[in-house]
Amino acid sequence: VQLQAFGGGLVQTGDSLSLSCAASVQTFRDYAMGWFRQAPGKEREFVASISWTGGKTYYSDAAKDRFTISRDNAKNTVDLQMNSLKPEDTAVYYCAARLGPTSEYAYRYDYWGQGTLVTVSS
Repeated sequence: VQLQAFGGGLVQTGDSLSLSCAASVQTFRDYAMGWFRQAPGKEREFVASISWTGGKTYYSDAAKDRFTISRDNAKNTVDLQMNSLKPEDTAVYYCAARLGPTSEYAYRYDYWGQGTLVTVSS
């Protein structure tokens, strides 16, 4: 499984940004997907996850009510729509995949994308 995340960039406080992750795997629908982020000098943290059907989504407290995760199993993509961005959202964002149910724990994910940088200026 190869994952490629893209869509990052430099935005201002209050702006929106959409990240996308493309998966090269024939059985994408078998994988739960997650988004994590890592800010400079900090540990990688959970942002959001989505079940293989898309029917269940989970968010960190920081992402709840501002971010939306979605997936398109026909296109092998998972997106993260981020609204009302704040400077503290600045981080490298990673998409990840795992067989089985979703998880908020990074160590449970088997495959990772290369990350895309999101910078939110104040």
